[in-house]
Amino acid sequence: MAKVNFTAARVSGHSCPEGKSQAFIWDSKSPGLGLRATAAGAKSYVFQGKIQGKTVRVTIGDPRSWMIEQAQEEARRLQRLIDAGVDPRTEREERVATEALRRAELVRQEVTVREVWKVYLAARKAKWSERHYLDHEHLADPGGRNVKRGKGQIVAGPLAELMPLLLSELTRERVDGWLEAEVAKRPARTRLAFSLLRAFVSWCNGRPEYTGMASLDICTNKQLKEHLPKPQTKGDCLQREQLPAWFAAVRDLQNPVISTYLQALLITGARREEMAALKWNDVDFQWRSLSISDKVEESGRVIPLTPYIAHLLSVLPRRNEWVFSSPAAADGKIAEPRIAHNQALAEAGLPHLTLHGLRRSFGTLTEWIECPTGIVAQIMGHKPSAIAEKHYRRRPLDLLRMWHDKIETWILEQAGIDTMQ
Repeated sequence: MAKVNFTAARVSGHSCPEGKSQAFIWDSKSPGLGLRATAAGAKSYVFQGKIQGKTVRVTIGDPRSWMIEQAQEEARRLQRLIDAGVDPRTEREERVATEALRRAELVRQEVTVREVWKVYLAARKAKWSERHYLDHEHLADPGGRNVKRGKGQIVAGPLAELMPLLLSELTRERVDGWLEAEVAKRPARTRLAFSLLRAFVSWCNGRPEYTGMASLDICTNKQLKEHLPKPQTKGDCLQREQLPAWFAAVRDLQNPVISTYLQALLITGARREEMAALKWNDVDFQWRSLSISDKVEESGRVIPLTPYIAHLLSVLPRRNEWVFSSPAAADGKIAEPRIAHNQALAEAGLPHLTLHGLRRSFGTLTEWIECPTGIVAQIMGHKPSAIAEKHYRRRPLDLLRMWHDKIETWILEQAGIDTMQ
């Protein structure tokens, strides 16, 4: 091929003749250096050489960005690679890959806890209950917004302080200081927050993109756990003599959906999430049964639909697929009935009682009629506590219904509710 001495004029004047797709001129000073011009008017320096008898061509760059001397030096470098038996194309690919890894590591080191927290929640949401998912959102909530009802602002969750940190800054020392401060203000919420944080860190270290960033010492260090107070067993429970006041206040609530929901929690002993997730196609009025999405059993459980609860459900509005619907909720079902329940408790002059306390109340009140514990456990969805229960007891719905109807009748009698009216 003909070679010329590359000058600024020759580089500037080189063009592709009409009728051709590309044209080359080759430098006489640097072996393999060429200038390519295309029919579209684009120009670029190229290097061409032979390795193992095969011609290889590598683009160096645009003449507007590369001075002639720079292009000549790059061509010499590429020729030296060929002389050493290295394919310039492979060398370039490796450099590009190395740079990509470097940039990815920079991005990785700059990711915040909040950014990864969002990825974590999206990845795990399908495996969690709605309550567990909401706990993650609330505990990391930055707060500062006005509450929807009443006055005041939403208080930041215990984890909010950690969210702006880089994930690489989530160290044992940093968490140690955070934990000590939060426990002094809200020990119970901080205990839950720390439990969620440890699960989050463990998940991060199981993902290639986050491995080694957050310290695993957060999950294993015993000194951190020493900050936490010992968990206290909750004992909130309705007493028999409190049933009239509780039912009167709850039945007097203006929202019939929440009123029915609270009564259903007490009379069925179901978990709050299980009852909130009840759909109309889970209710069988003909054969008097409720299909509950059980927290423990993946297949769920079927419990009796007692007469009083059946009556309450039958008059609820059917706005959508959910039995306990809420037009204001994003997913169409009630999400936070505690406000109304607390108002009812205050109206009745009763001590604080959680929604889970209603479930505890059901289990306790059944002892007044000496209901078999296995019956109660199966209705409530507790795991079998003995070999016989686990492998040899499969009570039919009719047997559960006989006892459940007795439980409901006794509770309503104690509450002073005449179901015949």
